[in-house]
Amino acid sequence: MGIHSGPVNPFADVNDQANLAGAGINVAQQVMSCGDAGHILLSKHFAEDLEHYAHWHSYLHHVGTVEAKHGTRIPIVNLYTDQLGSPALPTKLRQARTAFRVKSASVAALLLVAALLVGFWMLRRLQEKFMNAAGAIPFKSIAVLPFDNLSRDPDNAYFADGTQNEILTKLAGIGDLKVISRTSSAKYKSKPENLKRVARELGVATVLEGSVQKAGDKVRVNVQLLDARSDTHLWAKSYDRDLKDIFAVQSDVSQEIAETMRAKLSPRQASTLAVAPTHDTEAYDLFLKGEYEERKAEGTESADFFGRAETFYRQALTRDPSFALAYARLANNRLNRHWFSNRLTPAQLEEVRSAIERALAVAPELPDAYLALGTFYYWGHRDYDSALRALDRAIELQPNNSEARTCRAAIYRRRSEWRRSLAEDERALELDPRHAGIYTNIGGTYGLLRRWSDAERAFNRALALDPQNINASFHLGTTYVNGTGDVRGARRLWEEGPADPKGQVSPYGIVISQMIHEDVYLDVLERHFADALKRWDLHPTNTAEERLNKLRARIGIQVLAGQNAAAKPECEEAGVSLEAKRAQRQPEDHTSVTELAWVYVCLGRNADALRIAREAAESMTIEKDAIVGANFLLGLAQIEAHTGQSEEAVKTLRQLLTIPAGEYVSVTRLRIDPVWDPIRNDPGFQQLLSEPEPETVYK
Repeated sequence: MGIHSGPVNPFADVNDQANLAGAGINVAQQVMSCGDAGHILLSKHFAEDLEHYAHWHSYLHHVGTVEAKHGTRIPIVNLYTDQLGSPALPTKLRQARTAFRVKSASVAALLLVAALLVGFWMLRRLQEKFMNAAGAIPFKSIAVLPFDNLSRDPDNAYFADGTQNEILTKLAGIGDLKVISRTSSAKYKSKPENLKRVARELGVATVLEGSVQKAGDKVRVNVQLLDARSDTHLWAKSYDRDLKDIFAVQSDVSQEIAETMRAKLSPRQASTLAVAPTHDTEAYDLFLKGEYEERKAEGTESADFFGRAETFYRQALTRDPSFALAYARLANNRLNRHWFSNRLTPAQLEEVRSAIERALAVAPELPDAYLALGTFYYWGHRDYDSALRALDRAIELQPNNSEARTCRAAIYRRRSEWRRSLAEDERALELDPRHAGIYTNIGGTYGLLRRWSDAERAFNRALALDPQNINASFHLGTTYVNGTGDVRGARRLWEEGPADPKGQVSPYGIVISQMIHEDVYLDVLERHFADALKRWDLHPTNTAEERLNKLRARIGIQVLAGQNAAAKPECEEAGVSLEAKRAQRQPEDHTSVTELAWVYVCLGRNADALRIAREAAESMTIEKDAIVGANFLLGLAQIEAHTGQSEEAVKTLRQLLTIPAGEYVSVTRLRIDPVWDPIRNDPGFQQLLSEPEPETVYK
C-alpha cells in the first residue's frame, strides 16, 4: 500500500459514480506502485509527520527516490515492524523503474481508496498501541537534569539548584511540551553516562544539561539541549552575566528551548517566560536558600528543615514585600507542617490565607499561589470543592504541574472517588515517573480497596525507587498483615529497613494500633504482650510528650491483655494529661480523642468512653473524609467491643468490610487481632469470620 498526505477532492465520474481525485491521490498511487506485496510505503512528506513522535523513528526507513510523471521526484520511506510491512527493498525501486501507468482509472481509484482506508486503519492501530505503551515518547518532551555547581564554594549548590528549577518551572507552563517534574529528574547526575537509558526511564525525547558558576556578583551558565535518541546536540549556549541578569538568562534559555522544540505558545505562556519572580537579587538569593531547605524538608518531613526554609522565605519577603512566589512558598511551608506535624490554630491558618491572597494580589496568574490555595482549602478546612477549583486553575496555568495532580488525587480519595483518584495519580506519574511518593499513594489506595496484590506491586515499586521511604515500607507491611495475616513478613520488612527513614507514619491515635504504635502492635497481634511492654520500656521519656506517648501505649497493651487493674495508676496519670490536651484542642480536632476513650475503658468509665468515641465519629464522618472517617468509625467499634456493645460493634464492622477501609479492616485481620477478643464468641462476629470477605464497593 502507498500513503501520502495531500489534497483530495470528491467528484462524479462519467458513470455518475462518486469517486476521488487530487494531488494526494495521485502521489499515494505512485508511491503504492513502487512496492511489492506486503510493503507499506510512505511519501517522505507523510513520514515527516510521523517523525514528530519518537516511537515511530525505528520503523521508518528511507529507501530512495523515484521519478514520477512530468519529472517529479518522490522520496520513498518503507514502514515496517516485526509484525507489519516488509523489510525487503521493493523490486521496482531496486530496478529503478521510473514509469508506470494505470490500467483502469476507476478501478485503480477504488483500489487506492481501499488501500488508504486499510493503511490508515492499520497505522491508527499501531499508533494507539505504541502511544498506550510505556515506550510511547512524544518528540516535544524534556527532562531538565540537575545543573552542576562549578563554583569554588560548594555552599553555592543551592544557587545551581535554584537556577535549574526556575528554568524547569518556566518550561512546565508550556502546554505543548511534556516536562518531567524535578522530583524525578533530580535522581540523575547532571551529565549521565547513559543518556538514552535516562531518557527512556523518564519518558522523554530530549534532555537539558547545564552548569552554573557563581563568583561574587558574576554568574556563568552553560546549557545544552540534547536529543536523547541519538545523543546529539540540538542547541547549546553559554552565558556570562552579572548576577542581576540571572532572570534574563533563565527566560532566554526557556525561550530558546521552546523555539528549538517548535513548541506552540499561547500569548500568556510567551509572556510568562519573560517574567522575573523579583527584581531584588538579594531577596532572590534568600528565596533560593529557602527552596533548598524546603526540598530537604519535603523528603524527610523534618520540622527543622521546614523551620529553616520559613526563616529564609521571611527574610526574602523583608527584602521584597511584593515577592509573590515567596509568599506562596511560605504558605505551602506552613501548610506542610500543619498536616504532617504541628496543627495550626485558626488564627495561624488565617495568616496562611493572607499570605496566599497577597501572592495573588501581586501575581494573579501565579500557579504556585493557586497550588497553595488548593492545599489550604484541603488541609486547612477539608473544603474539597474550593480546593479543586484552585488546583484546576493551577494546572490550567501550568499544565505540567504534577504536584497539583497528586493533590487532586488525594482529594478525590477523601471524597470516595477512588477510580478518579487512581487515574489522577497515574497522570501525575507521566510527569513524575520516578516519584516514590506517588507510587506510595497508589498503593495506599489499592490497600484501602483491599486489592492486595496491586497494593504490594505499587509499594515495592516505591521502595525500589526510594528504599528509605518509611510510608511505603509501613503500608507494605500492613498489606502483608491484612491481606494474608503475614505478621512475620511485616516484622521482617520493618526490622530490615529503612536504615535512614524518610517521612513518618501517622502520629494520631484514632485506632488502638496507632496508639500503641504499629511496629509494637505486631507483638500484640501475636499476643506477646510482655514483649510489647518491654519494647516501650526502652523508649525515652525526656519530655512530657514522650512520657504521655509511653503511658497511652502501655495502657492500650495492658487493656488488650486484660490487665486493666495493673494499668490503673498509669491511666489516672494519662487521663489528666489527655483531658487537658483535649480542652486545649480546637472543637473540630478529634484526632486523638479515642486515646482518652481507652483510658476511660481501663478505668471502667464505659459510658464516658462511648460518649466521646461517638462524638469523634460523628464529627468526622465518612462523607466528610472517606479515610479518616472510616478510621474514627473503626475506633468507635473497638471501644464498643470493650464496653459490652457487641451488637453495635459487629454492625459497624460489617459496614466497614464493604467499603474502602482495608488499611485496618479485613476478615483476615479480624481473625488475629486481640482487640476483638471481647466479642470473639459473639454469634454475629463469628458469622463475619465464617463468611467470605464481601466485595469492597467503590466508585
